[in-house]
Amino acid sequence: MRIPLLSGIYVDQGPDFRSAYPVNMVPVPKVSGIAEGYLRPAEGIVSSGTHPGEMRGGAEWKGVLYRVMGAEFVSIDVNGNVVVIGSIGGTGRVRMSYGFEYLSIASAGQLWLYNGTTLARITDPDLGVCVDAIWADGYYVSTDGEFIVVTELNDPFAVDPLKYGSAESDPDPIIALHRIRNEVYALNRNTIEVFSNTGGTGFPFERIPGAQIEKGAVGTHAACVFMGTLAFIGSGYNEAPSVYIAGNGTAQKIATREIDVVLAGYTEEQLAQAVVAGMVSSGHERLVVMLPNKTLVYDAAASSALEQPVWYCLSTSLNGAAAWSGFDLIWCYNRWNVGRVGTGQFGYLTDDISTHWGDTIGWEITTPIVYNDGRGMIIHDLELVALTGQGGPNPLVSTSYSVDGVTWSQPKWVSAGKPGQRTNRILWLQQGSVRHWRIQRFRGTSDTHISPIRLEARVEPLAF
Repeated sequence: MRIPLLSGIYVDQGPDFRSAYPVNMVPVPKVSGIAEGYLRPAEGIVSSGTHPGEMRGGAEWKGVLYRVMGAEFVSIDVNGNVVVIGSIGGTGRVRMSYGFEYLSIASAGQLWLYNGTTLARITDPDLGVCVDAIWADGYYVSTDGEFIVVTELNDPFAVDPLKYGSAESDPDPIIALHRIRNEVYALNRNTIEVFSNTGGTGFPFERIPGAQIEKGAVGTHAACVFMGTLAFIGSGYNEAPSVYIAGNGTAQKIATREIDVVLAGYTEEQLAQAVVAGMVSSGHERLVVMLPNKTLVYDAAASSALEQPVWYCLSTSLNGAAAWSGFDLIWCYNRWNVGRVGTGQFGYLTDDISTHWGDTIGWEITTPIVYNDGRGMIIHDLELVALTGQGGPNPLVSTSYSVDGVTWSQPKWVSAGKPGQRTNRILWLQQGSVRHWRIQRFRGTSDTHISPIRLEARVEPLAF
């Protein structure tokens, strides 16, 4: 009997059947002759340096990695060397956006510009409080939550109060700005409005009525540009939050029921602190949704290939019950650079290992319900077919089962093959009988660096 691995089931206290997504295992659609897909270990995190102050945000500009760490704006080279450029003060996350001449930093209500040599703040009082800012068509575009403000074309440090714009369709506040195909997207809580540059003498951007989206974002950093469009956590008026991808005046829901249930477990204030980031590389198109104590990942490429939404979890924990500690994903120096949540440590992702910052972490996969049409069965053995022989000196995998989806049996451990043992078989014998149905769960650590491709059960049906 062949049992699927890419997504599983567990039972809530409700009672309710819930989806059990892989933890620290990435679903990969690929026809191999053994299966139509497999699971590979999620990228490990290598530490490359530290600097005083909490990681607050960053960007790549002209081939250089820039970050705000604590009160300081810094550059970091490929070897992890930090150069302090200047102090911007403040706390909380920042947003960076680049133009031809300046990199902008929206921080703690202020807007700063850096030209590669000098860091300076826009002090024109007509700018107001800067909630968010982007660069579009030569303008640095900012919002104070009510108005959309543009700097002067010939002087990015000057603001003309006669050139204010606003979102007009809904009284909810503007909480974020994004630029897509040279159009400005103003994200409100319940709606998203789109503006194009018409070159008027006043506010140069004009609203495109037909492009309005009847969904909004929950927070300034809960949205990002993803696959040439906008992805965000949000909802319309009087709707529960979900995860959407916007385009052509509509918003397509990519969240499953399981993701909606997870989001429903947070308050509006907690969701407003969520961070959403895109990560496109190596055949994956991933949207990383970072919640207060959980990190969820949607893979658009895998979802298209498998014709169903593909989600998995990232966790910096031995048992999967924690959020991922990677933050501020930035592609620079031919790698994905990350910071460590709540610290000044920074590093990068790698496929060579599965550890995070030198620490061992765990992975977990759960199967769907194994059910023999109401008849029982004896499971003589289970084999987890996988690529082995690339882990630590004593890599182990455990399996346990549940007959109710809530409680689990004691785990049974077997070797996953020491380094070089690439033909090792991961096999459990005498797995007992099944009277009704069963869910199987497998666990390991970053020392067990394997890629499961198939689960095979040798069973004997019972007559009842």
